[in-house]
Amino acid sequence: MSSKRVLVKFSGEALAGEAGHGIDTKILKYISQEIKGLFEAGIEVAIVIGGGNIIRGVTAAEDGIIRRTAGDYMGMLATVINGVAMQEACEHVGLKVRVQTAIKMEQIAEAYIQRRAVRHLEKGRIVIFAAGTGNPFFTTDTAATLRAVEINADVIIKATKVDGVYDKDPNKFDDAIKLSEITYDQAMQDHIKVMDDTSIALAKDNSLPIIVCDMFTAGNLLKIVNGDYSSCSIVK
Repeated sequence: MSSKRVLVKFSGEALAGEAGHGIDTKILKYISQEIKGLFEAGIEVAIVIGGGNIIRGVTAAEDGIIRRTAGDYMGMLATVINGVAMQEACEHVGLKVRVQTAIKMEQIAEAYIQRRAVRHLEKGRIVIFAAGTGNPFFTTDTAATLRAVEINADVIIKATKVDGVYDKDPNKFDDAIKLSEITYDQAMQDHIKVMDDTSIALAKDNSLPIIVCDMFTAGNLLKIVNGDYSSCSIVK
């Protein structure tokens, strides 16, 4: 199955590169080229980026000084910073881009409007969804799945640092086994960390496939949207 409209979810940590924090413009450049490859193949592309390279709400609220609600809003603002950076990188390689935020900030980006987002995609613009769902206690994984369902994406691609889903952490266990295809229910098991349970349940309710792949393998995204799942894992 080839895809016409996709939503790609990147982690904020991926933007940090080797520094482990902040934004590495070399990573931005690489991602923008991958997105351009999709666009030139006639794919409509939406993007969600996490904010972990700047701040995580859960971490900020660990010692109780910052409340979880405030910490999560801080995390949402971090995703806006990443979204603006990604917009700049994509425009640098000649793409037309719009950032839409779930929290209004008119000087920086458009407010999220589902119909407008779809129209941007139809007109050949890349759409970056920022500020999560606009609500605390929801992850950017859930925001990505929600937006993918709202824009009627064919698939959501979670671009990570590993080449798929494993039965346990491949960085810690040499005998970890790659699972090429798993069900939504399997993905919600505690030891298989694909996305959080809320996002997987939403994908299941809407029959939205989730594909997990290695974002640092050049050309991977294009292979996947053309129906080649050999170098990834699919949840459906």
